[in-house]
Amino acid sequence: MSVKPPFTELDINTQDSGFYEGYSLPIALISKSVMVALVLWAILFPIGATQTLDAWNWATLQDFNAFYIISVGFFAFFLFIVAILPVGKRKLGGPDTQTEFTTFSWFAMMFGAGLGVGLMVFATAEPVGLWGSNPVIVAQGAEPNSAEAVQSAFRYSLLHFGFHAWAIYVVTGLSLAYYAYTRDMPLTIRSALTPLLGRLANGVLGHIVDVLGVVATILGVAVTIGYGVSQFVDGVYNATGMEWLMGAAAEGEAAKPSTVGLITALAIIMGMSILSAVSGVGRGIKYLSNLNLVLSLLLLLTFIVFGSFLFSLTTYGTALADYIWNFIPLSFEAYSPLSEATYTAALPAEAQPVAGSLYSGATNAWGSFDGFVSGLEGDAAALAPAAQAAAYEAGTQGRLFGWQSGWTTFYWAWWIAFSPFVGLFLARISKGRTVREFIFGCVIAPALVCFAWLTILGGTAINNELQGVADGAIIAASNTNKLFVSLQMIVPEWLQGAVIIMCVVLIMTFLVTSADSGILVMNTIMSGGDQETGIKHRIIWGLILTFVIGSLIVAGAIDPNNADALAPLQDAMIVGALPFTMVMVLMVFALIKALFNDSRREKAGMTVGDPDAQPAE
Repeated sequence: MSVKPPFTELDINTQDSGFYEGYSLPIALISKSVMVALVLWAILFPIGATQTLDAWNWATLQDFNAFYIISVGFFAFFLFIVAILPVGKRKLGGPDTQTEFTTFSWFAMMFGAGLGVGLMVFATAEPVGLWGSNPVIVAQGAEPNSAEAVQSAFRYSLLHFGFHAWAIYVVTGLSLAYYAYTRDMPLTIRSALTPLLGRLANGVLGHIVDVLGVVATILGVAVTIGYGVSQFVDGVYNATGMEWLMGAAAEGEAAKPSTVGLITALAIIMGMSILSAVSGVGRGIKYLSNLNLVLSLLLLLTFIVFGSFLFSLTTYGTALADYIWNFIPLSFEAYSPLSEATYTAALPAEAQPVAGSLYSGATNAWGSFDGFVSGLEGDAAALAPAAQAAAYEAGTQGRLFGWQSGWTTFYWAWWIAFSPFVGLFLARISKGRTVREFIFGCVIAPALVCFAWLTILGGTAINNELQGVADGAIIAASNTNKLFVSLQMIVPEWLQGAVIIMCVVLIMTFLVTSADSGILVMNTIMSGGDQETGIKHRIIWGLILTFVIGSLIVAGAIDPNNADALAPLQDAMIVGALPFTMVMVLMVFALIKALFNDSRREKAGMTVGDPDAQPAE
């Protein structure tokens, strides 16, 4: 068999002069047009936009929930298999390529990547929320907010922030790094598909792939900033007591930040981000990242000193073992919707005539059996207790699908949308590492850091609820306020103000670095992989990102049927992440092909990293 060189002549045409000098005009204009259209839609037709996004989101989950779940499980197993095979010894670069960072510095950056706005919000909120609702509870295997539910709460917490989550980032990162350092190709999304696309990557298909990467990054960063801004407002309110920052609480619900508070905070955060971009991305992110690390360690130390550290330490070990033990079912157990006809057929004969009255309550993932029974009326309420229990049991599949699509799939879509951002960062710092080092270092190390945050912050909150110290206050708080309520339970009163202000500063710096870095990634993709992008374009994309977030928040607040102002952002992100999920699946097959062909070359005595001696892809 003849040995031919692979396709490495990736030619992304960029403008030689003018406003878009150094940028690919099709990618920049299409990406901007999509985002500007989304902003105008949300501003001009807010209720129609939110309702349409909600409908699209539900249709996506109905048809593609299993695709999201199985794809992420596939990513995780693919990476671990590659890591243990002989190809795992291959360097990202030629045999003589040296690493740019010491192992200590590299791991330190992995730890830094494992921290961010997501953990600031969900290190407390995720375990507490899952303690009240997870598949074990939904299937009536444990009571909500009980000692028996702790194990399953942390099982799914670790799932959402653990090896699976980081496998998503590493699929993108490894694909970008492999072609950049062994093929000398640009760090842009289309490079990862060149083994499949060949010369077509230089044309319309390549532009589409890069645009999907830009759109996914914008929506992923937008959701992250949306959550962070909400927590920022909660923190400022806890520190200052300014009432205008908070909206009126609906009956039975916790108070949430007001629309005015969210937009004001968004303007402040994004203004600081743009100033950081103007000052120079390298300097701005470097200084803020150093501050983030110091403040993060101080916050963690606060929980270790004043929180339930022994409970957290025990939980860490048992939860990690439980997560690994259930790794396979967690990876591939995807639930499908339960139709009313299927539900009716599963009911006992006496309940079938009232199936229509039973169906919605029995398949409600966020309800309970007691709530189901108390909500029954007429003939349904007159059913025997055994028939009511059977009717609720018959809806288990529907409840599991509702839970998974609303919780796990939301996270997978979020991390997939975020993967061009994080993956590009991981690729940049990993030149000279072996494939095995890259996978284990970038999947395991940051995941273990996330586990520590979840068990220390979340474990303290759950233990305080179990011991009666919190008396339901943490459970009742909004997701973005759970951290501050938990701190108020453990930190001495004389120190609370300082700790809350520290958290507000930490949230702010995380937000600024996330926005700053996200803008850099968008511009890198649009410039064909060039990391030195123009300041004016960073400013423009900072403004576009601000308007995307702000317009969808306002639209969500205007819609009277919408209980959460951040819901339209989440809906847009889940829909927007779906095409990039398909791109990521293709990335895996492309990488399999490239690794196989490199193995052929090695067997023929050729050197990896020499583009003139590689087999055709």
